[in-house]
Order: sequence, then C-alpha cells, then structure tokens
Amino acid sequence: MSADHKYCVDNVRQQFIDFFVEKQGHTFVPSSPVVPLNDPTLLFANAGMNQYKPIFLGQVDPTDKVLYGLKRATNSQKCIRAGGKHNDLEDVGKDVYHHTFFEMLGNWSFGDFFKQEAIDWSFELLTKVWGMDPDRLYVTYFGGDEELGLEPDEEARQMWLEHLPSERVLPFDKTDNFWEMGDIGPCGPCSEIHYDRIGGRDASALVNMDDPDVLEIWNLVFIQFNCTSSKPKKQLERLPHNHIDTGMGLERVVSCLQNVSSNYDTDIFQYIFDAIHQTTGVRQYSGLVTPAGQTPTNDEMIDMAYRVVADHIRTLSFALADGAKIGNNGRDYVLKRICRRAVRYARQFFGAKNGFFSSLVPVIVGKLGNFFPELKAKAEMVQGDIAEDETAFYITLDRGIARFNKFVEAMPKEGDKIFSGDDAFMLSDTFGFPVDLTELMCEERGLGIDMARYEERLAAQREQSKKVEGCLLYTSDAADEEDSVDLGGRRIIKKKKKKK
Repeated sequence: MSADHKYCVDNVRQQFIDFFVEKQGHTFVPSSPVVPLNDPTLLFANAGMNQYKPIFLGQVDPTDKVLYGLKRATNSQKCIRAGGKHNDLEDVGKDVYHHTFFEMLGNWSFGDFFKQEAIDWSFELLTKVWGMDPDRLYVTYFGGDEELGLEPDEEARQMWLEHLPSERVLPFDKTDNFWEMGDIGPCGPCSEIHYDRIGGRDASALVNMDDPDVLEIWNLVFIQFNCTSSKPKKQLERLPHNHIDTGMGLERVVSCLQNVSSNYDTDIFQYIFDAIHQTTGVRQYSGLVTPAGQTPTNDEMIDMAYRVVADHIRTLSFALADGAKIGNNGRDYVLKRICRRAVRYARQFFGAKNGFFSSLVPVIVGKLGNFFPELKAKAEMVQGDIAEDETAFYITLDRGIARFNKFVEAMPKEGDKIFSGDDAFMLSDTFGFPVDLTELMCEERGLGIDMARYEERLAAQREQSKKVEGCLLYTSDAADEEDSVDLGGRRIIKKKKKKK
C-alpha cells in the first residue's frame, strides 16, 4: 500500500487525532513512555490511560504543566502487552492478530463529557469520517454483576439504540465489559465496538468469540470507580468525578479500513517484511497460519517467523528507546526473552546471520521516527543493545537447537510424545538454552514436555548451589573458562576474597 493511500497507517493515526483536536476540543498529549519507570504496579504501559492515572485519582501535582487542569486529551499511546496481567507474548506469530507492541488511539475526558458524547463521537468518526458500514457494527455494554453490586448499564444501551438496532446492542458480563487497568486502580463498565469484516449477515453470535472476522476495534470505558483491593473480594470506591477513557487498536482499525483480513497484511508490517525478505533472501511473506491442533509445516513456520520478528523488533525498539534494558530481572528479562525468541526464529527459519535482527532497527526508525522522535534520538543505542544480546545468544542458540534435535531423534517413535524434563534441564543448565524456547520448539513439533521433572531438577540444583560454600553457580555459557572448574556438566566460579 502506498504511503499516500487514504487509509495508510500514518493517515489513519492523524485523522483520529485531528477529529478530536479540531472538532471536539481535545488537547494532543504525546504518548507517555512505554516503560513506566515511576509506576511499580506496571511492567509496561499496556493502555493509553496509564499516564492519566493521577487525574482519575485526583492526585495531580499542581506544578504538572501537562496534566494539571487538563479536561480533554487525545493521542496514540505506545503499548506493550508482554508479562503481567495483559500478556500476548506466547500468542504472537501463531495467529494474524496478536502483538506484543501496538499503538492505542485514544481520547479522554477528565470530569468533563461522559457517555453520550463518547458514544456519539465514536459512531460519527467510524461511519461519517471513515465511511464504515454501520450494518457491520455491533456494540456491547455491561450487563451488571451481583457480586460487585452493579446494575446493567441501561444508560449506555439506550444511547446506542439511537444509532443501532437492538439486535446489535448486546449485554456481556464483567469479564468482557468491566475494564480494569490492573488488580487495583481506576476502573469501570465499558462499551466495546465490534466490526464484522464480512458483512451482509447476522454476526451477533460471533461477538466476543475470538472470531478473526468479528473483532473488537474500540473500547469506550466509563471510569467511575477506583479498585482499592482485589483480595479476598474486589473493593470498589466511587471516584469524585466521572471520566472517559477510550482505546482503539490502530493495527486492527487499519486492517478494517484497508479491507484486509489480517493486521499483518497492512502497511504497518509490510515494510518490515520487505526488509526481512531483501536481507535474508527468504521467500516473501504469504500469511500462512497453522490450523488448530495440527503440526506446522515449514512454510507455516516461515510465516510465523515473519510475524514474530516484525512484532518483536518494534517492541524492543520502543522499550529500549524509552529506558528499559535487556537483562535478567523483571521487565528487562521479558525483553531478553523477546529478543532471543526473535533471534531463534530468524536463525532457524530465515537462515539469518548474526547481526540481522539488530539491523532492522533503522527500518523501524525510518518509518516511525517522525511521529515518535524518541526513536530517532536513541536509534544508535537501541541497535547496539540488541546487537550485543543477539551476538551473545548466537553460539548458545546453534548448540541448543542441534542438541534439542538429537534429543528428539532419540525419543521413542510410539507412545506418549513427552520431551524429557532431564533433557530440558540439560539444555538449560549445560548449554544455556532457555527452557521457554525448549517449550516453544516442543509445541511446534506436537510434543509435550515434562516440566514437573524439569522443576524438580532445577530445585535440586539450587539446593546444591547453597551447599557450595564460598562459590557462585553459573551455567556453562556464562562462565569464565580461566576461573572455573567443571562440576558435573556445570561450572563453579570461585569467589575472590576482597583485600582488606
């Protein structure tokens, strides 16, 4: 799709922002960092409302020139859902709609307008500005919850009936229509807008059924409560003012406007696929997905690898530019998993060489750096950090894949297809091959894995390490050869006593 197409991603993003800034009196507030360094309750920003949490709770610092006094806002928020309450990492690549990084178009009211305006404006943007067929739209509203002591949101239902027939205005329970940022914090009933890609039918039974052709595109959250405790029972307190928090997945709505069946078929990802093809020589992306319950073919794995690599390079580029690191703890370890997951797919299914994955950073910066200038400012650092971990993992990766293949070849041809927990432990402990990648490779081959035995071996190793007084236990790939001794396939690194 050409960059000047009416519904290319850059245009859609700007059309959304212009609609709320120019027509509805909102203020454009740039996206907050995707790494919420000042909020210990979040690994990553997972929704557009994260940066406005102080407003919802009445805790804005009067010296804050951005948030203090703000009544209406709009932006495209950088979001990552990998780890924590919202985690899509394990699903990326397997289908054509999950991502770890995505942009969330949003608009907000802070004690200003409420449900009526939010509903009316959303319908206007979708059907009048973007020309979506209203007959393809379905909306949901909160059907109430006895445990929470909340009645059905009849108010929202009646407002939607001004735009759509009753058979396309559907009630759902708190699982689908009560939005929470986390276990505690601002929350409230919500109303979701779903779009039927096919049209010309009654698709009401497919709403909220994970059907890729009937997908949620916009969530209107009516923030009225603060959850102060979730255990043993959720405790809700009314907020002093009602607020609006809406979120629209940019990738999803662009796929609808471009009339393609997958987010990965839009111009959001095509330029990355082109770079992968041109750099590695692998065949072009063709959109194949493995049917549920079947073992993937090599061609299906190649397309899965395309999706994984394209998604993960976006995630790492934004996370590192916003201050995160690839490391061994918390969010840094999540990023290490993401990096090594992508490197493994690129190596095994593209035949990519060391340095390929990090070479995609300039491709991301060239496309997204104008709207997100922090990418340009940190591009060199981001590429260097990814290259460092990519290089460190390459030797381990090739050794681990080769040894994994030998273990699989030695498995009985008949009977239960369970990969040995002892072998999984050896891959991790002796070869430094992450167990989550072993699990992933087993899944791709239709194998189970004896994780109970793996955990048993891991616990025994930890117990043994406590008994090795004055020493530190490392996996072999991390050890310094000159200062170590071999012990049962592992390395013991001697602590050096500090001089007094």
